[in-house]
Amino acid sequence: MRLPEPDQYDSFAAAYEDHASTGPYNALYDRPATLDLLGEVAGTRVLDAGCGPGFYAASLLDRGAEVVACDASEAMVDLARRRCGDALDARVHSLDEPITWLADASIDTVLCALAYHYVSNRSGFLAEVRRVLRPGGRLVISTHHPVDDWVRHGGSYFEVGTLTEVWSKGWEIATWRMPLTRLTEEFAAAGFLIERLVEPLPHPDMQQSHPEVHAKLSNRPGFILFQLRPG
Repeated sequence: MRLPEPDQYDSFAAAYEDHASTGPYNALYDRPATLDLLGEVAGTRVLDAGCGPGFYAASLLDRGAEVVACDASEAMVDLARRRCGDALDARVHSLDEPITWLADASIDTVLCALAYHYVSNRSGFLAEVRRVLRPGGRLVISTHHPVDDWVRHGGSYFEVGTLTEVWSKGWEIATWRMPLTRLTEEFAAAGFLIERLVEPLPHPDMQQSHPEVHAKLSNRPGFILFQLRPG
């Protein structure tokens, strides 16, 4: 079983940035849904955990949040710094490792957008999130929908393991796959309660720019979002 390599995006980070800037799954599906779930963030401190090239961090900064960010890919962190400038405190860090550079109860919101399915030490990551969250804080996750993984890759829906696929751009990516039951059990075991669960619909603009993808995502969810609070 090949575990996801934390820095697996390094070799094509710039190409991914270009793809994600306008790609339907990123720009017109996950980002609008996730930012809508985050809501008002002005005056709060947000950790962008797995920040990629900085699209979410830039939006959060524009909305008045203080943002600290990390990614296991040095190339991605460089892109995020370039996008956000000195306003962003970003560093190279794998979510499989303790977040030693953040103090206890120092963060209002932890965002993990399309990165949770790469984390192998998920129990450790969730424990660290609980540690750094302030009272009343939250964890917002967007990740692959288990049903979509099952439909696309077959096998048993209840399988827990990793899968490797080659994306249309030729990028080979390894991710974790698990049923919704396992996903939510891990949240509960770490002491989190699900406050909101969102199966997003595509942004209306996708109907014009990518009609086939819009039709598919209007009938079958590709991603799933959670807003979690410590219990």
